[in-house]
Amino acid sequence: MKYVVMIFRHVDRVWTAEDDAALGRLMQLERELAESGELVSSEGLRPPAEARIVQLRDGAQVVTDGPYGEAKEQLAGFFMIDAADDAHAQRIAGRVSAAAGDRVELRGTLISAGMPDEVR
Repeated sequence: MKYVVMIFRHVDRVWTAEDDAALGRLMQLERELAESGELVSSEGLRPPAEARIVQLRDGAQVVTDGPYGEAKEQLAGFFMIDAADDAHAQRIAGRVSAAAGDRVELRGTLISAGMPDEVR
C-alpha cells in the first residue's frame, strides 16, 4: 500500500544548524528507503510565502498568492512510501519524524487502499 508521510514545519522558525543536521538525517533515510524499495518519491517544498492558489472561477483560471491560512505549521516536505501494511508504514513514519525532529502526518492513498464509500 502507498502512504504519504507529510513533514510539517513552524512557519516562523529560523533555519539553524539543527535543521542542517535534520536535513542530513532525512537524506540518509531517503537513501535507505530507496535501497529497500519502499521509497516511491520524496521532496522538500519551497516556503508557503512562495506558494500560489490556483482555481477556476466562472470558467476562468485565477491565481493568487498564498496560502495565508491561520496555521502556524505548514507542509514542508513529504515521503511517499510503499509499505506492506499500516503497522510498517507507522514505523517508517516514526523514522521520518525522528530524522526531521518534528511531527509528521501519515495518510494512505485512496487508490492503493481502495476508495471508501464515504469518499465516492
